Parts: sequence; structure tokens; C-alpha cells
Amino acid sequence: MLPAYNYIAIEGNIGAGKTTLSTRMAEQFGARLILEQFEDNSFLPKFYEDPERFAFPLELSFLADRYQQLINKLTVRDMFHPVTIADYFIHKSLIFARKTLGDQEFALYSRVFAIIDNVLPKPDLLVYLYLRIDRLQHNIRKRGRSYEQNIQDDYLGKIQEGYFDYIRQQSGMRVLLIDTNNIDFVANPSDYDRLVELIMQDHPIGVHRFEM
Repeated sequence: MLPAYNYIAIEGNIGAGKTTLSTRMAEQFGARLILEQFEDNSFLPKFYEDPERFAFPLELSFLADRYQQLINKLTVRDMFHPVTIADYFIHKSLIFARKTLGDQEFALYSRVFAIIDNVLPKPDLLVYLYLRIDRLQHNIRKRGRSYEQNIQDDYLGKIQEGYFDYIRQQSGMRVLLIDTNNIDFVANPSDYDRLVELIMQDHPIGVHRFEM
């Protein structure tokens, strides 16, 4: 049974499990998988050490990388993989930049983003996986990326609020805001099945909130 959508974007804060879920769903449904290539970004470790200095080059480099990847993938039809599942949505660039950049830098960044955003296809469904900060920190520590180990709760909280602000403003797209604090879809197959069943349903346009 295929999803009711051609293009699904799975979003969430750092450590929410979006890459794991996207990968498993793509394997299950034979979908084309798009994973963000963030580990190759040389500015990322520098940003966590000195955010004020490296925020602008980090956000610009992420935006360029995301745009290049999505334009290459989404504008070419794949006859063998009609469904596309991505572990990010390009608008995360704007959400993170709003929280990391000063006002003047963000104004310039927004102008560049608007040009890029106009030429990229929008997902048929945007899924946001919500986890509390303590659960996010647990997952971050568990996966053990050295440059992430000093991420502060305050930073994760700002990013979470940025996503919530963005979701509250959406009225013309399908958005699922799913509270996953009471399930473990990585370790528990039944939790995974329940989550995927929810995502696969034919949802009307608008923001829909679910607690698992």
C-alpha cells in the first residue's frame, strides 16, 4: 500500500528521528529517498564552537547544498520510484536562520531564500515529529556525533519554537504535527507501524495535531 502522496517531507528538531523514519519508510514503500548531507558541511563544527562568528556562512552553505540537492532530485521524474520521501524541507533553512542570524543578516538571507523557494516543488505532506528537549538530548548523546555533544537546551528550544511558529502560519498545505514522546518507533515495530499508518492516511489541507 503506497502513501497517498507523491512527495513527503519528514521534519523535526535535532535528534527527533526524521532520518531514521524517512529511511525506513522509503525502504518499505520503494520510494526515492532524499537525505540531507549535513555531515560534509565544514562550518557545522565551527558553528557549535563559535555560533556568532559562523552562523551566516553556515546557513548560506546549508541553503546552497539543500537547493542543489532538491533541484537535482525533484525536477527529474523517476519512473521506478514515483514516491519521494525526504528527511527535510527547504523551509527549515529559514527557520534555523531566523534563530541564528542577526536582523540585517537575516533580511539578506531571506531575499536569497525567496528566490530559491519559488523554483522548488512543495511537499504534498509535511510531517513534524515533536519530542521534548530531554528526549532530543538523549538521542543526540546516543548517536554520539562529537560536534553535537555540547548543544544546549536553550538552542534546541529556540529551534523548536521556530518550527511551531512556522507551522502555525501554514494554511495552504498538509501538515501533521505528531507528538512522539510516548512511543519508540525506532525500537518498537508496532509503534513504527502505527506512526506510518497515521502518515499514510489521506489528510485534508491544513495543520493536524496528533498524540501517539
